[in-house]
Parts: sequence; structure tokens; C-alpha cells
Amino acid sequence: MKHITLPLLALAACLAAGTADAACRVEYKAKRDNPLQLDFGSASLPDEACSSKQAAAAALAPRLQQQGWTLLAIVSMLKDG
Repeated sequence: MKHITLPLLALAACLAAGTADAACRVEYKAKRDNPLQLDFGSASLPDEACSSKQAAAAALAPRLQQQGWTLLAIVSMLKDG
């Protein structure tokens, strides 16, 4: 249980930190290897990452990579406000 709880808490902290100055919300597809896991998730991004899917991917990919995920695609973007 402890092995699962710590990564989940770290992910929740990263996502919560990103919502304070969020300008858009994106839905994405990501994967993890060995064993293969696929994920469909959403994240809040700051204004400078909301101009295009490429900008969103550039901002989101490092955040996901810290959690062991590889970004596959930005599926949709929704501006906040």
C-alpha cells in the first residue's frame, strides 16, 4: 500500500500546484512501459502553455515524465474563464 500511496500523493501535489494559475485544461493520452499502461487524463496548464497543442505538450510532457509517463497526445484543450 505504501508503494502506491506515495506516487499518488506526489501526482496529486503536482496537479494541485498547477491549478492555482491555470488558464486552460487539457485532456491527454499517456503511456508507461514495462508493463504497458495507458492513461487518459486531464491537467491544468498556465496561460503560456495554452496557445496550441504543441505548447501544451511542451509544458505537460516534463510533468508526466517525472511520474514515469510518456505523453502520447493532447486530445483536447479548454480555456478557463
